Amino acid sequence: MANMGAAHTLHFALGIVGNITALILFGISPAFTFWRIVTTQSTQNFSGIPYVMTMLNCLLSAWYGTPLISANNLLVTTTNGTGAAFALVYVLIFLKYAPNNERRKISALFFLNIAIYIAVALISMLGFHGNSRKNFCGIAATVVSILMYGSPLSIITQVIRTKSVEFMPFWLSFFVALSCGSWLTYAVIGKDLFIEISAGVGLILGIVQLILYTVYRRVTRDDNDNSNV
Repeated sequence: MANMGAAHTLHFALGIVGNITALILFGISPAFTFWRIVTTQSTQNFSGIPYVMTMLNCLLSAWYGTPLISANNLLVTTTNGTGAAFALVYVLIFLKYAPNNERRKISALFFLNIAIYIAVALISMLGFHGNSRKNFCGIAATVVSILMYGSPLSIITQVIRTKSVEFMPFWLSFFVALSCGSWLTYAVIGKDLFIEISAGVGLILGIVQLILYTVYRRVTRDDNDNSNV
């Protein structure tokens, strides 16, 4: 009983840590990028896809964490509900300053994601019950989480091609790795396979981004030094 109590306390504590790091990831780390977008009144070469995918991921994860779907995951709902609100704000800012072609693309993806969320919520309530409902929502949330964490891959390709990290924000990559590490530990203790998979994939991709940032930041700095000689 003592071991079970200690495990429950550790599980809850890691959930709190996961909440804090996730809120920094969703709310604060993109602020540096969007401050630049607002001050220049241009989205430049930044991609809006990660923020739209973050919103859908947060919505589905928040739904998964509700007592209607899974037990003892309320912390998942609180952090992802807040994350969805942050992501919505960032998407709206991006749409305001994006060029027309990019605005149309991101707007279409935005409304598609809203439709997906509504469909998942309705199907889960009307078509599934008990553990099958949890599995359906867990699979949906996990797939979208992997897509969200994989959405910066286009930026990673750009970094490798241009050998520049200008448009791959460091703090976003850093807090992806930190937040996913916290949630992975939380999921392992709580024995939640769906969160384990999504957080594990996110952790790997976050580490890859940090490695690329370290490598190509050095290359960019060396090029700048050489150009000043």
